[in-house]
Amino acid sequence: MSQSTSGSALWKNLFSGKSVQEGSTEAVLSKVPAFADLSTRELRGVAAIVHKREYKAGEPVFYQGDPGLGMYIIQEGEVSIRIAEHEGEDKELAVLAEGDFFGELALLDESPRSASAVCHTDCSLIGFFRTDLFELIEQKTDLGIKIVLKLAEILALRLRKTDKELSKVRGQLDRLKSQHEKDEPIASEDHHGKDKTKTIGP
Repeated sequence: MSQSTSGSALWKNLFSGKSVQEGSTEAVLSKVPAFADLSTRELRGVAAIVHKREYKAGEPVFYQGDPGLGMYIIQEGEVSIRIAEHEGEDKELAVLAEGDFFGELALLDESPRSASAVCHTDCSLIGFFRTDLFELIEQKTDLGIKIVLKLAEILALRLRKTDKELSKVRGQLDRLKSQHEKDEPIASEDHHGKDKTKTIGP
């Protein structure tokens, strides 16, 4: 049984099209949806132009409102995603860990950051920026377009999910409104012509 499994693994490694060292930049990139469909050679091409950054715990990667320059992938550590509230305090939306990514919308849109990213622990991050993407599109057009199409697919998926959540919330609000209207007092006139309040419901 073990020999058969070993043989299958060998054939899989030979023909999978990907042979990347665990823990390498290529391995980290291969787990990110935007790069998941790339071949080993294409992954190496991307790995050659990305930017590695080291951050200390509590250090910001970017603040809400900063210009969007590109995306970050967590190679090691944890990053807190926060949004500023009216009271001036930040609300934590999520804590991302190794293999997670954030800020990818900035690759396609230069709008200001919609949230802040602050390192929860010491972190090693991989940055892939708009300038890197444009360089790929110019020098390796097929590779650049493949990444852009994958990014568009990711964003479309998120939009569909957001639309589904909004529809769910809208339905809940409509039900609450309908229930409120049923329980609301209704004004009517009595036989003297004066307003009289009648309540329907239990």
